[in-house]
Order: sequence, then structure tokens, then C-alpha cells
Amino acid sequence: MEIKPTRLAEVLLIEPKIYHDQRGSFLELFHSQKFAVAGLPDHFVQDNYSTSCKGTLRGLHYQIHQAQGKLVQAVVGEIFDVAIDIRRSSTNFGRWVGVRLSAENRHQLWIPPGFAHGFYVLSERAEVLYKVTDYYAPEWERTLLWNDPQLGIAWPLLDGTNPLLSQKDASGKPLSEAEVYP
Repeated sequence: MEIKPTRLAEVLLIEPKIYHDQRGSFLELFHSQKFAVAGLPDHFVQDNYSTSCKGTLRGLHYQIHQAQGKLVQAVVGEIFDVAIDIRRSSTNFGRWVGVRLSAENRHQLWIPPGFAHGFYVLSERAEVLYKVTDYYAPEWERTLLWNDPQLGIAWPLLDGTNPLLSQKDASGKPLSEAEVYP
């Protein structure tokens, strides 16, 4: 596997080596020694799995306490996955990076604690699997507004239409009003 920094150095793109033959394919999704060499965690406490239809946007989520690192991949379909640095002390505060993750490319995105996360579904259906480094704590969950002009995320919205959102996601706060990390 190749582990590459994105334009936000702490957010890493993991490109597995895929072995194909007449039977199908094989790849490693997780290898604790290779992850440790790259500075990634080798211990996750929870696996999450979501299914979404085309045009759904989930996020931008984070936990202000019990911050979660996330290892995200699309196992069915394709998503545009986004990480935003919300550490006030960071020189990249408020900057974002987005990548396409799909069942076809098998890429994963490592999003460390201190970042908000969300994704937009580009295919008819997407199934997303992500490992996290700390447990879900709904009392600490926060949501940034997906279309906050201060963030300026270039979502690849299909047909230019607004995404399907949960009430919680539609009510997200702009970065200027959000509770963020020190």
C-alpha cells in the first residue's frame, strides 16, 4: 500500500495494492506495522457502516471531546470525502481537502482527530465503512454547516441541486460560530 499526504499533511490518502486474477481481486485494507511506520494508529475501537442514496450529504461532523480519528472507505459506489482542519492553533485552520473514494479505486482516507468530516454521494448508492479511534459520544457531537462560505468547499453537486440532508446536518453551524479545538 502507498500512504500519501494530501494538501493537508495530516490527512493521508491510502492507496492499496490490488492483486487481480481470473478469480477476482485481493488487497490489504489494514496492516498495523505499515500504518505505524506512517504514523497512523494501529488501534481502532469501533467500525461504522452507512448506506446512502445519490445526492446525500452526511456531515460535517466531529466530536469536541473524545475526538475521533477516522479511516474512511467506500465499499459500494463513490463518494466525495471531505476533511476540514478545525484546530484553531493550526496554520491550516479552516482549510479543507476533498478526495473521491470508490469501490473501484479502493482508496481510504485517514482523517485525524481535530478535523471535521463529511461526504457526498456521487453514485446511485454508496456504502461507507469507517473505523474510528474513539467511541461515538452523541453529547459531544457537533456539526459544521456544509455550505459555509468561509469554508468554501467545492462540493461536486450533481445537477447543481442541493444535497439530501438530515435535519441535524441542515442545522450545522458556520465555522465562525462553531465550537472548535484549541
